[in-house]
Amino acid sequence: MKYYYYALLFLGSTGCKDLGVPDLSIEENTPQNEVIKDKIPTPQLNLQQANNLAQLPLHCIETEYPNKIGHVTAGPEDQKRPRVQHPVFYGCFDWHSAVHGYWSAVTLIKNFPELEKREELLQKIQRNLTSENIKVEIAYLNTKDNKTFERTYGWAWLLKLQQELDSWESEYGKELSQILQPLSDMVADRYVEYLPKLNYAIRVGEHSNTAFGMAFAYDYAVHAQNQALKLVIEERAIEFYLRDADCPISWEPSGYDFLSPCLEEVDIMRRILPAADFHNWIKEFLPHIENGKLEMEIGKVSDRSDGKLVHIDGLNLSRSWVLYGLAAQYPEYNNLTEIADAHITNTLPNLVADDYAGGHWLGSFAIYALQNAKNVP
Repeated sequence: MKYYYYALLFLGSTGCKDLGVPDLSIEENTPQNEVIKDKIPTPQLNLQQANNLAQLPLHCIETEYPNKIGHVTAGPEDQKRPRVQHPVFYGCFDWHSAVHGYWSAVTLIKNFPELEKREELLQKIQRNLTSENIKVEIAYLNTKDNKTFERTYGWAWLLKLQQELDSWESEYGKELSQILQPLSDMVADRYVEYLPKLNYAIRVGEHSNTAFGMAFAYDYAVHAQNQALKLVIEERAIEFYLRDADCPISWEPSGYDFLSPCLEEVDIMRRILPAADFHNWIKEFLPHIENGKLEMEIGKVSDRSDGKLVHIDGLNLSRSWVLYGLAAQYPEYNNLTEIADAHITNTLPNLVADDYAGGHWLGSFAIYALQNAKNVP
């Protein structure tokens, strides 16, 4: 059986090279295990790539318009410009993209001391991420009509940003972490309040996907030793997903997906289940995945100026990070990294200097995918 992917090799530059159709043939290794030939190098986040990707948060963190507010208006007096309504997270088209724009900036600054735009990025973060501005963000989330604002996609990225700041061993990191913490505490508490009320999982490929929101929040709960948050995520994930089987991954992608409904379940379940239980579960959930078999078409984007259609680029990247994360935790699934490599190398060349419809957010997905790629043995 063969998997065919159109792959574009990204070698730390904005250009790309058409590789045609790589032959990702499966060869027999043992009767129980099949492996995919390593035809596509696993991409790595190096300084040159980081300088490219840094252009995206650098441009969007303080770009107020265009802006999709997502706000419930209580009355005429409640119509405010984005910078006033959200003095920290007003850029990057919408609140959640602004949050992971900050995450991108912090991640690149932390990992690449020689980043060309390091000081400019840091100045933008410090100019906006202040105690006074966080108080305004908290007050907004406490308004009667906006207590569910950004539930749970924006919440998940906010906790990811807090985790990144907490682990930044510098005076900058310590100060910014303390500034953001009250908002993160509020979000964590809202997770604990909300998840027990959610009777049914949300299995879609966009923002409201329950598994995605829980996976990021679970990482934060473990990091912060927040036992209440950790426990509620474990309980709800088991309730939602443990009995799932034969996930129809061949139905993917849907038109606007930037997350894989099937693979997002894998991402949360690998975190919470003991190893033996997880292996048994995934064999039922995605039959033959243990043999490296996963039939998925790489998503194709017809128009990158369309903010919805460009979601498919994000799908390719999020699929990659799930497969890299799985292989990093359980090397027996390392066969799947070639599929991840094909997805990510197909998409990376499209991100920088692309239309703002994708450029305001896709850099974060690329950076997170590349972070997971480096962990694969």
